[in-house]
Amino acid sequence: MEVNMTTNIYSQSATDIQGNTVSLEQYRGKVLLIVNTASECGFTPQYKGLEALYQEYKGQGLVILGFPCNQFGAQEKADEQGIQAFCELNFGVTFPLFSKIEVNGEHTHPLYQYLKKATPGVLGTQGIKWNFTKFLVNRQGEAIERFASTTKPEALESKIAALLK
Repeated sequence: MEVNMTTNIYSQSATDIQGNTVSLEQYRGKVLLIVNTASECGFTPQYKGLEALYQEYKGQGLVILGFPCNQFGAQEKADEQGIQAFCELNFGVTFPLFSKIEVNGEHTHPLYQYLKKATPGVLGTQGIKWNFTKFLVNRQGEAIERFASTTKPEALESKIAALLK
């Protein structure tokens, strides 16, 4: 699946956690934080910080998009129903979750092909290193910055607030 390299994400679509196809066009004009997630990871408690950011800023135009992925240490073994239940029960997640995807390798989801090319990592590397890598997308749908798994959601608050102004 080679992605058409556009300058924004609005031509992309993804399957939500209920199995529906979602065009990212519906997020036009929003600030997005896109995160590859996992339920059994040392960074899983970041769901709480992500949800707190979402609650604080969704009224101003922030949307967080969670993309479960089982490529790192097999830390997302559950099916979509199990993932959704886990996130809701343990962290009160209300931001949009999507079906499991691959973020590296031959079957990389087209959205992640775009995100990795638009915002390379350290020394220009494109590969996602671990769960909870975060991509910040401006209101024009352009991926503008990548953050490592170790970057806590609350550390992004000032950058998000600036984009929302």
